[in-house]
Amino acid sequence: MGPLGWLVDAQVQVAGSPVLVREIVGNVFGLASALFGLRRLVWAWPVGMIGNALLFTVFLGGVFATPQAHDLYGQAGRQVFFFAVSVYGWWRWSRNRRAGAGEQPAVTPRWATGRERLGLLAAAAVGSAAGYPALAALGSWGPLPDAWILVGSLLATYGMARGWVEFWLIWIAVDAVGVPLLLRGGFYPSAAMYLVYGAFCVWGLAAWWRASRAAPPAPTPIPPTYSEAVA
Repeated sequence: MGPLGWLVDAQVQVAGSPVLVREIVGNVFGLASALFGLRRLVWAWPVGMIGNALLFTVFLGGVFATPQAHDLYGQAGRQVFFFAVSVYGWWRWSRNRRAGAGEQPAVTPRWATGRERLGLLAAAAVGSAAGYPALAALGSWGPLPDAWILVGSLLATYGMARGWVEFWLIWIAVDAVGVPLLLRGGFYPSAAMYLVYGAFCVWGLAAWWRASRAAPPAPTPIPPTYSEAVA
């Protein structure tokens, strides 16, 4: 059995239940991505995408023959969307890095504006309301919390790409719902990782908050002179 075959099939026992090694490995990549994100390094995005690909196969147990009895379509679907949003984040942070000549972190944290926060709240409400019946129709286990985890994760990832400090708060809300759902579903490594993420997000929130306070304020535009205005 080669390394790839071992990764696909290998299992370990956790609390008397079989757990796929690729669930553990996928979450390790996710944690590494979060660490890179805390430090505002571009590597956060490609590393996270590897974890997304692995975890996608974990949450579709009926398709990929995982030992869990439940399919979490919202959890699987968010890996697909994570991958897509990560392409955007990778591009945006890489562009910022090039613009800064590689001397500064890839993004400068800031708090979202009032309008941007309203957009996040609206997207969270509409997305969860639309996701719940869709996931229930698919037979996803725990469709309401699964819908919030899906929508909240996408908003948090988008907020990270934009450099909004609030994305850490969204992740904390996602983790608070995700831990009990994953424990009930038997996804123990993912539930444990959500607990780690929750503590990590508090740390990340504090770090980005400090960075946003240390960032220089945006320059105030100088009004044009009369001759410039009419030129």
